[in-house]
Amino acid sequence: MIARHGLSASRALGQNFLLDGQLLDRIARVPGPLAGATVYEVGPGPGGLTRALLATGAHVVAVERDDRCLPALAELDAAFPGRLRVIPGDALAIDEAAEAGAGAHIVANLPYNVGTALLVRWLTAPAWPPFWASLTLMFQKEVAERIVARAGGEAYGRLAVLAQWRARASLAFTVHRSAFVPPPKVMSAVVHLVPAAQPAGVDVATIEALTAAAFGQRRKMLRQSLKGMAGALTALDAVGIDPARRAETLSVDEFVRVARAIEAARW
Repeated sequence: MIARHGLSASRALGQNFLLDGQLLDRIARVPGPLAGATVYEVGPGPGGLTRALLATGAHVVAVERDDRCLPALAELDAAFPGRLRVIPGDALAIDEAAEAGAGAHIVANLPYNVGTALLVRWLTAPAWPPFWASLTLMFQKEVAERIVARAGGEAYGRLAVLAQWRARASLAFTVHRSAFVPPPKVMSAVVHLVPAAQPAGVDVATIEALTAAAFGQRRKMLRQSLKGMAGALTALDAVGIDPARRAETLSVDEFVRVARAIEAARW
């Protein structure tokens, strides 16, 4: 199909085509049974993963900004009538909840240049639980490790806290660079996230501000990195966290406790 439509991956769009059918089927199985479910896919390109998702019996809503790929996706639409809807455009400008509906599974080999921005948007939605039932996403391996990292590790940071404070995150499997055309310079990995209950008494804006401040100067002690955030140092004392610690030593639960104490002090 790629040859027939004269397609080539665009570096400007962060594209790397994944062609291994067995690997694509494996990705499509990560969310669990999808027959009859709606899947929201970002950046389907020539439609390798799209085909694997349609083969599970899912209905797929795919957003593609590269007009060159639309004829290839139209072939899939014809092969799976009534189960593929392609939206031309920029995924960052799409109202996913309106297009995919509640309970949709998001599955995507995300373009490298927008992947983290989309993930953060999905993780920081004010309303919780979110419209999505699960996220199954391909990232550079380094980014995937940051999402699932635990406190104290080199990869642990703001992205780990945002991913884990109200969701369960796991690394499904790694993908060798040779599986892509053209091969990227780095290894990739698939992560899977499922919404969990939001901790009571904590607002997403507070978690975002707290982690931004704490990890913005991650090598400094909390007494330094958090001094500019109103109520943060008092909250550390209230929950018994030593201000001489550094951000990467605090667990997700400890960040939640600090955020809760900040909000409690506002009332």
